[in-house]
Amino acid sequence: MLQSEPTQRLFFNKLREVCFTWYQNLPPLPAASTRFLLCSVHAIRNTRRKMEDKHVTLAEFNQLLGLQDGVERAYYAVFDGHGGMDAATYAATHLHVTLSQQETLHSNTAAAFKMAFSQTDDMFKHKAKRERLRSGSTGVAVLLQDQSLTVSWLGDSQAMLVRQGQAVSLMDPHKPEREDEKQRIEDLGGCITFMGCWRVNGTYAVSRAIGDFDQKPYVSGDADCATIQLSGNEDYVLLACDGFFDTVKPAEVPQLVLEALQDPGDPEGAEDEESEIAAGKSIAQKLVTHAKMAGSNDNITVVVVFLRPPKLLVAEDTHTVVKEAESGL
Repeated sequence: MLQSEPTQRLFFNKLREVCFTWYQNLPPLPAASTRFLLCSVHAIRNTRRKMEDKHVTLAEFNQLLGLQDGVERAYYAVFDGHGGMDAATYAATHLHVTLSQQETLHSNTAAAFKMAFSQTDDMFKHKAKRERLRSGSTGVAVLLQDQSLTVSWLGDSQAMLVRQGQAVSLMDPHKPEREDEKQRIEDLGGCITFMGCWRVNGTYAVSRAIGDFDQKPYVSGDADCATIQLSGNEDYVLLACDGFFDTVKPAEVPQLVLEALQDPGDPEGAEDEESEIAAGKSIAQKLVTHAKMAGSNDNITVVVVFLRPPKLLVAEDTHTVVKEAESGL
């Protein structure tokens, strides 16, 4: 157990040392990102007693974590806790740090992500044992690196991409009733039972998660990954917990986002950049509200990362509608 006073003293001594070093010789500022990134985030407790979701948005991943290899990176993640918020909080605090420390981050991002999830799960195991914690958390994380997008996930939180107004599937969420997950659990001697929803050994409604150590290895800590190359015509990537996707299908997302951008209540019609940013940042809130009105009772977290300016997406849709109308004449 760390003692607070010596720890604080050590921290402030180190902080003074760094500040004095920078005062004498300020390190060069990193080059500004050439990628358009506008992030819209909204999260609500909804009707649940506690808010157990956590999210992370790091547009300046390299600068914050001290990477200097010249590769542009941005990181976004959503964690959906259950049985308490400890596992979600731990994952949100440690996963990106652990990822940044992987030697294979540039050469094999998928392998780096898998190892980072595994190490984070192992680290949380020690904390959970020491503090007698029983919580768990699903998680989905995205790393934008150069001209590629890598998604890694445990459980049923999801990420999806929209390209030129069309939903692009990035992943298949881990659910107990998924055939390969069911077979994996049964091969280990476990079972899947239906108790209002499909559950692992009659307990958790997720088949993979950080934590849930009383049901390991049935509830696996092994993450899956997928990488796609970006061509520059991608609109945005969306990450959300199952509280959103339980009532909103991925195929519905592009139209919902477009309608939200076209909402006359937004300052979308204004020309200045601040108005456009304000319009884009309201999107996640509108998506969360839609999921709640559609019947979701769970915690809801939505993160939308625009890869192109929202105004451009609206303009392209308007152009398409006009062309279709003209061709019908």
